[in-house]
Amino acid sequence: MKNLVEELQWRGLVHDIMPGTEEQLLKEMTTTYIGFDPTSDSLHIGSLVPIILLVHLEKFGHKPIALVGGATGMIGDPSGKSDERNLLDEATLDKNVAGIKAVLSRFLDFNSTAANAPILVNNYDWMKDFSFINFARDVGKRITVNYMMAKDSVKKRLAGEGEGMSFTEFTYQLIQGYDFHHLYKEHNCLLQMGGSDQWGNITTGTELVRRMNGEGAKAYAMTCPLITKADGSKFGKSEGGNVWLTADKTSVYKFYQFWLNTTDVDAEKYIKIFTFLDKNTIDSLIAEHNETPHLRVLQKRLAEEVTTFVHGKEQFEKAVEASKVLFGNPTMEDLKQLDEATFLEVFEGVPQAEIKIADVEVGINIIDVLNEKSGFFKSNGEARRALTANSISVNKTKVTEEFVLSLKDLINNEFVLLQSGKKNYFVLRVV
Repeated sequence: MKNLVEELQWRGLVHDIMPGTEEQLLKEMTTTYIGFDPTSDSLHIGSLVPIILLVHLEKFGHKPIALVGGATGMIGDPSGKSDERNLLDEATLDKNVAGIKAVLSRFLDFNSTAANAPILVNNYDWMKDFSFINFARDVGKRITVNYMMAKDSVKKRLAGEGEGMSFTEFTYQLIQGYDFHHLYKEHNCLLQMGGSDQWGNITTGTELVRRMNGEGAKAYAMTCPLITKADGSKFGKSEGGNVWLTADKTSVYKFYQFWLNTTDVDAEKYIKIFTFLDKNTIDSLIAEHNETPHLRVLQKRLAEEVTTFVHGKEQFEKAVEASKVLFGNPTMEDLKQLDEATFLEVFEGVPQAEIKIADVEVGINIIDVLNEKSGFFKSNGEARRALTANSISVNKTKVTEEFVLSLKDLINNEFVLLQSGKKNYFVLRVV
């Protein structure tokens, strides 16, 4: 087996690792699982690291299991949280589980017939018929309260201010630990991976595997660092909130722009974590970027690799075209390539006004367009002066006072893009 741990270490993807884990991964194909919390019906880019870890596992010949926490999602993981989380109802949870399964299926082929084919499981399937008495007797007695209270996720909540910690959340590490035992029994799963905040839960699982399966039972743990930005702010957030992996929540254009706008320091770190480029390629890109940082070589390649990985080559190319509209010198044809959703994303926050299609059919003089019909300019005189100064564009093409707006000027039969100077935009919506 190729050395997966070595690969993950140079990429900055190893935080804690249990002794013997690297040796196990070098010895044979090792079944490994990572859990996903169904708090939403999609996943955001914070979940990209565990997804990428599963893909690395498969590439290195190991068997990945993606676990969706239909049961644990009913309780809420206290790790890294200062307050109890609101519990989700069953209908919401079912919707979330289905959404997450759909996202994971884009990255891992769960229908593969390979020996190390990925598996998708939901812990609700084996937890739903577990009675409280049986759980307390068969699982609860294996781990002491002292052991559970020594975990950071528990200590921090008990020592901090606020409501403390409910028994429900206190039992979370036992239920997650039982998942490891179940996968060990059913799939010979020997390793669990996750974020560094999961170390306590994961090691409880390794302990439970040993205590429920005899002295010869072996289980391993490995965590990756929680991704941060160089300035200390939280990774994965944009001005509009989370950056999601599904286009209905975060458009491909916005997703692409998120990576393109990464700082130099973060881009050098992220290109190792979020792409599958080899070390020589990455080292060359970093060297090239350091020579000509203004060309943003790293950011462009990072944005290309991640957008293609998540949304596919075709959607990446559309995002590039959309970016050219705002930051390049597009033609009318380029503008017409944008669908309505992408057009509105590109010009989000730009002032808008509506005009009647009947007016456009007969033609509207550009001065009326700029003043009376849109309010882009406060007076006809101001509009004339801008036209005389050659600073007015319609759909990125300079126009003069003689210009008349007609149906042929509509983008997608609905929009007209007005521009004054380099940065002042205005969108006319034809209704």
